[in-house]
Amino acid sequence: MKKIGFLSFGHWTPSPQSGTRSAADTLLQSIDLAVAAEELGVDGAYFRVHHFARQLASPFPLLAAVGARTSRIEIGTGVIDMRYENPLYMAEDAGAADVISRGRLQLGISRGSPEQVIDGWRYFGYAPQEGQTDADMGRQKAEIFLDVLKGEGFAQPNPRPMFPNPPGLLRLEPHSEGLRERIWWGAGSNATAVWAAKLGMNLQSSTLKDDETGEAFHIQQAKQIRAYRQAWAEAGHTRTPRVSVSRSIFALVNDMDRAYFGRGGKEEDSIGFIDENTRAIFGRSYADEPDRLIEQLKKDEAIAEADTLLLTVPNQLGVDYNAHVLEAILTHVAPALGWR
Repeated sequence: MKKIGFLSFGHWTPSPQSGTRSAADTLLQSIDLAVAAEELGVDGAYFRVHHFARQLASPFPLLAAVGARTSRIEIGTGVIDMRYENPLYMAEDAGAADVISRGRLQLGISRGSPEQVIDGWRYFGYAPQEGQTDADMGRQKAEIFLDVLKGEGFAQPNPRPMFPNPPGLLRLEPHSEGLRERIWWGAGSNATAVWAAKLGMNLQSSTLKDDETGEAFHIQQAKQIRAYRQAWAEAGHTRTPRVSVSRSIFALVNDMDRAYFGRGGKEEDSIGFIDENTRAIFGRSYADEPDRLIEQLKKDEAIAEADTLLLTVPNQLGVDYNAHVLEAILTHVAPALGWR
């Protein structure tokens, strides 16, 4: 059995060919898609976070709205760039969204990826300390966020407060019990996956990672997952961690599917540089008739290693079509692979 969710980047553009021509279109359709996905039996609704772009950005209003409209589906991010965040304010937002959803939040966080502008986090008022990199800053903020989510008091109360205080040091409110164990780290390398395991975070691994061995993407990603699980065991954590991978997978079951995705696409891994020094490998996409698709997916070692699969969706094609994409995987692919 495997949990299956969708991951939306929330693109929008004023182009007449787009089903999402404004931010309002994208946000409202994201809520509607989560509702439709829950009705289909999908396990998770996850949203990407990109700043300075015509994509989803501030996640917590959306997560809270989805939480209010649904009752079962997990609600998450993949991922929040911690370089842009105030971890204490974020803990309040996350606590509120988790309370509204009654404990269904699954927050993916990370140090972030290349963005639309140079050092965008500086416009938000943040900068690394002397001798630190922006990645160091992101990881440091993540550790503060994790610590605050424990719910322990740390702030000295005012002796003459406006309202009566409980005894002892004060914590941020609302505190949502259990949220600390539902934080995921989006790891781009084996080393950061091991680091996440030591801190007790779940693991999100996307469709790209540092090219560390020259092997096929799915093999490198599977090795990353195994290194993470070994580090988790060595850290002595008592619960079982969760691991997700993301994939673009389309089952071609009607003429519309074939028109959109049946002409062949990114069927091989590709290599690129996400900055001046980091060589990255980008995983392939899958689009085929269900029987052939099943055989291809059987060979993906990383999907086999993960307990959660996030299906990236073409959100600009509208809610109805994306619901169809998800239903096609659940109906024609997942059972044959033992995911359902």
